[in-house]
Amino acid sequence: MDQYYQGKVAVVTGAAGVICSEVARDLASLGCTVALVDLSLENAEKVAAGIRENGGNCKTYACNVMDREAVGALADEVVKDLGRCDILINGAGGNNAKAQPKIVEFDPRELEEDRPEDLVGLYNVDMDIFENVIKLNTMGTIYPLLAFAKYMVKQGGGSIINFASMNTYCPLTRNFAYAMSKAAVANFTQAFAAYFAKTGIRINAVAPGFILNPRSKLILGTVEEGLTKRGQDVIDHTPMGKFGSANDMCGAIRWLIDDRAAGFVTGITVPVDGGFLTLSGV
Repeated sequence: MDQYYQGKVAVVTGAAGVICSEVARDLASLGCTVALVDLSLENAEKVAAGIRENGGNCKTYACNVMDREAVGALADEVVKDLGRCDILINGAGGNNAKAQPKIVEFDPRELEEDRPEDLVGLYNVDMDIFENVIKLNTMGTIYPLLAFAKYMVKQGGGSIINFASMNTYCPLTRNFAYAMSKAAVANFTQAFAAYFAKTGIRINAVAPGFILNPRSKLILGTVEEGLTKRGQDVIDHTPMGKFGSANDMCGAIRWLIDDRAAGFVTGITVPVDGGFLTLSGV
């Protein structure tokens, strides 16, 4: 444990996810008391059990981060229970296959009423789900940011980490809603960082590269067991020649939340991508 983190409270949204569960465990190992926030209390409890087994302190909360009133009530409850909030990891977010076309360029048949069932273009996706993806990744980050920053202001400071993506820099094919929402994350990370700068709150973002998880294995495969065509395209574009792991995010986040190391850093987005952004593809 690091004495610097003793007594600090870290709130992690999306805490049952592959990346954020690892981040939550890492923060607990440093000595933080961690508030594990997830849509599923049951899934958050599974993460909490592991933290407690290793001697860490945590408490679980269920919340839909797209519900502004619920997020406000969550912040009140966390501070009432744990006394403060020093760190906010805005990890809740995601994509939905129903918001994605299955083709990578326009096909005139997608406008026809009798189009083939397996032809799903941009005109055929579920626009309600499309909007939901955008709201989840934008307002689902902004609502917690504002709710917990209110308490950080009163404390005289804090650190907030948002989650961007490789899609922030250049949209991957078929990821329209997800890409535009993650581009927005980097933009409003800068905007909120400037707005809160004199309060002592630092706001930054991380942009995970291709992190291996059960879902990505289905889409990309693995280097060890065989890659799909899309997976091979990713590896060919990644100089380090491998996918990342959830644990790879922890070092970048440790640096950004530590005032001793990054006290003069705010408003940036840090790629953790194995060099993916260094190659143009040409």
